[in-house]
Amino acid sequence: MDGTVQAWVNGWVVSRGAAPPTAEPWGWTIDMGLHGHVTRHVFGATGDGLDETTVRKVAGAVTGHGVWLKAFRDPSAVSRWLDENWWIDPEPGYLMTIPLTAGSAPAAPDGYRLRSWSRGGVTRVMVAAPDGSLAARGQIAPTGETAVVDQIETAPDHRRKGMGSLVMRTLQDVAVREGARTGVLAGTPAGRGLYEALGWTVMAPLTSAKYAPPATARD
Repeated sequence: MDGTVQAWVNGWVVSRGAAPPTAEPWGWTIDMGLHGHVTRHVFGATGDGLDETTVRKVAGAVTGHGVWLKAFRDPSAVSRWLDENWWIDPEPGYLMTIPLTAGSAPAAPDGYRLRSWSRGGVTRVMVAAPDGSLAARGQIAPTGETAVVDQIETAPDHRRKGMGSLVMRTLQDVAVREGARTGVLAGTPAGRGLYEALGWTVMAPLTSAKYAPPATARD
């Protein structure tokens, strides 16, 4: 299994409050227990190491709505291996990492309020705008040497004002204090630019697919 993927799985389940991952020969199964996101199967190999036979075998055993596949390979390849019962996210994701070092997170701009708190192994950060509305947020789950950054969000009215950088740097400082040495995240195309500007590196593409048969197949 790819070590970065395993680190992401270990931190992600803590961040989301999911069930402990069940090890499989090809990766991990994670139960979420939510409508539309019951279970996810995460493949442990990346890039060319993830083969068609493995993906088809795992996908072919899925029969329930709300089951997801997470494959660290380009969507152009994975989409050819799944049939019409699978919805494939048109936006590819990215598995990214960064070496964590001690630093000083920037202060919140005048009028904004920065707050952080920890519960159950997860530290959350929020930035409130001058009017009290949410400007940005994010969370991190340190699990030993690695820490997974998750659910980074900046409100549309507060983008391009350094809010994302403020949240990310604050979370990274938290992880360093907890003893983590490497940060891991699964980012979107929209977030990739921010993360790369902060020193994060893409390790592998990510394809997300959800089992959602056409209505005719459910009748």
